[in-house]
Amino acid sequence: MKEARFWKPEGDRIRCQLCPHSCGIAPLRRGICGVRENRDGRLYSMNYGKVSSANVDPVEKKPLFHFHPGSEVFSIGSLGCNFRCLHCQNYTISMASLGEFGTRDMTPEEVCDIALENRCQGIAFTYNEPTIWHEFAYDACKLAKERGLYTVYVSNGFIQQEPLREISTHLDAMNIDIKGFTQEFYKGVCRASLQPVLDATTLAHSLGIHVEITYLIIPGKNDSEKEVREFAAWCSDLDPRVPVHFSRFHPDYKMTDAPPTPIRTMEMAKRVGEEEGLKFVYLGNVRIPHGEDTYCPKCGALLIQRDGFTVTSVEPRDGCCPHCGEGLYMVQAESKAVRPERPTG
Repeated sequence: MKEARFWKPEGDRIRCQLCPHSCGIAPLRRGICGVRENRDGRLYSMNYGKVSSANVDPVEKKPLFHFHPGSEVFSIGSLGCNFRCLHCQNYTISMASLGEFGTRDMTPEEVCDIALENRCQGIAFTYNEPTIWHEFAYDACKLAKERGLYTVYVSNGFIQQEPLREISTHLDAMNIDIKGFTQEFYKGVCRASLQPVLDATTLAHSLGIHVEITYLIIPGKNDSEKEVREFAAWCSDLDPRVPVHFSRFHPDYKMTDAPPTPIRTMEMAKRVGEEEGLKFVYLGNVRIPHGEDTYCPKCGALLIQRDGFTVTSVEPRDGCCPHCGEGLYMVQAESKAVRPERPTG
């Protein structure tokens, strides 16, 4: 437990200002996320340092395809979420209350030590929604940067402007999941709103955070060519170089009545994305030849080959095509990580 940032008192209630829900929290109650509690007129982060999940992953699994390709990242998650997605694939932790799911306490120092001991190049906050873990993520990201590690959020993008500005000073990359492109979808499926997510994505990009976007295509929910085209056009207006990952849906949680996304729909999304000017469109959760390979948008050279989450070849140097010099909106750098000293004797 640690005192939270971004709140103000309103009588005996507290107005949380971390995410756009702006919950008014009564004494001894918590906000929608389930992890921020009003105690004696102050707001506390109840999940500080509480880790539910920890793994060493390829960064491609986030997915981030243009950020340190081929590297490994220490990935951690906590509990809770500020969305209520009917199709959540990590609902066992995102919908769990503190105390319902076993967690391990970690300090920011321990997170960095474990990452470095496992020869990871970075740390990712993922599995559940990292923005509701703001206080711990901020402290861990700050220390990670001091120790030469890169930092990543895998997020729904539902965060207010000031906390995003604060974390941006220590956050290198975000994969933001834009879950649909209508308010009706967000309200009915996620219990949230679309526009704040678009605003946060735009702000993150403007702050210099490396942004990649995921769009999970759910049959009958957000899969019309019109909606996919409007989404792709918005992404192109943001920056046509930003990688977009169209991901195939598989039934889960409270949405087991929808079928897996047809291959033809995935192929439609790639075609529409390219028609709208997107330079890097990928197809995830599905085996389609070259669906996750990276090509130079100028000369057409095959630059990165991928097999699932495994990178089999990487040609770009300093984020550019080695054949024609085209910029690829790609971060490549040597790790400057400082590993902890091991005891001798």
